[in-house]
Amino acid sequence: MSKLIINGGKKLKGSLEVQTAKNSAVAILCASVMVQGKVLLKDVPQIEEVNRILELLSSIGVKIKKQGSTIELDSSEKLNLENIDKVACEKIRSSLLLLGALAKREKEYKLYKSGGCKLGERTVRPHLYALQKLGVEVISKFRYYEVKNKSLTGQEIVMYESGDTTTENAVMTAILAHGKTILKMASSNYMVQDLCYFLQTAGAKIKGIGTTTLEIEGINKLKSVKKYEIMPDPIVAMTFLSVAITTKSNLTIKNCPLDFLELELVKLEMMGQKFKIKNKRKSKNGRFNIVDIEIFPSVLSALPDKIYGRPFPGLNIDNLPFFVPILTQAKGRSLVHDWIYENRAVYYLELQKLGANITLLDPHRVWVEGLTKFLPNEIMCPASLRPAVNVLIGMLAAKGRSVLRNTYMIDRGYENLYEKLNKAGADIEVVSD
Repeated sequence: MSKLIINGGKKLKGSLEVQTAKNSAVAILCASVMVQGKVLLKDVPQIEEVNRILELLSSIGVKIKKQGSTIELDSSEKLNLENIDKVACEKIRSSLLLLGALAKREKEYKLYKSGGCKLGERTVRPHLYALQKLGVEVISKFRYYEVKNKSLTGQEIVMYESGDTTTENAVMTAILAHGKTILKMASSNYMVQDLCYFLQTAGAKIKGIGTTTLEIEGINKLKSVKKYEIMPDPIVAMTFLSVAITTKSNLTIKNCPLDFLELELVKLEMMGQKFKIKNKRKSKNGRFNIVDIEIFPSVLSALPDKIYGRPFPGLNIDNLPFFVPILTQAKGRSLVHDWIYENRAVYYLELQKLGANITLLDPHRVWVEGLTKFLPNEIMCPASLRPAVNVLIGMLAAKGRSVLRNTYMIDRGYENLYEKLNKAGADIEVVSD
């Protein structure tokens, strides 16, 4: 484990470049086992979540060659699910994506129950509802899922929940099913789109990408992928926007996927935040609109209405937490409604330890009273990725010396975060604890 020693209260300057998307990468890495051949992925984020997925895939027999952010995977040989890395499987919830990725390839196997952020009850029922209709039987045991895959047949399915990984699992299963599948009320979020574009590169027949209705014509086999580049991460982009605004810095956030930040920018504009959108272009994979966003120190007011996340095209559920440190710097009182998770809002109270005026109304809602002066402190990282980064943001804004312990939760999702912040003028020291 490591800890951070942060000398906060400094104005940052220059630019911060957004890495590629964690949630896209883990889904596409899992989907690579559907291709019984080679897959070459470029711009894969070098983060702990990806490391766990690679350990998982390697343990079942996928051959992996890694050189920096370029990864070649070869799943042409027979897989051995009996050798699955239990530790890696249990650390990451994204291991659930193997349910869809292996639906055609493996008849029976065990998948050990997963971890990830501690966010209360996170049911797998939405996954099972869609998968069972397509021919995947999953029986929940104490520590693992017993999976039995039958002949896959396309269906018309109304998704029980418009979840991202739920939709990804259904898409992967339908790709190699016999006949046509129509998924209604599907997630159209960024990682689902990125996965679908990757699968198209491998020969999948998918219509409606970017909408909530996906039409998939099943095929017998996917072809090798000579190159696919992962899209930039809108959640990291929002993280850096929150850093810039909370520390009242003039910073340019580079490589932002605009389509997945537009509502966030409207909310910020309503608060009085000044920014400039520059350098519009396409992502390296040619599928997404990319911009640079320059943030200017601004006088902020609380939002007149509550702020909440929802499935895309709403305000991204994982971007919602990053409004909390911003709202501490806005005059007035704001209501944040984090309805999707049973207890993520509880983690927002960690900012109280840095002087924030936050009141918990129930497990889903908090009042944030603005114009807080952040104060330094020593804190253990919360057991949830985005709230953990919120604590780091508060420490960057707090004048004086803070200590943040056990940063693995942050390292799961961010690549060279502390180095990037230091280059922009932060003072963060990483120390083995």
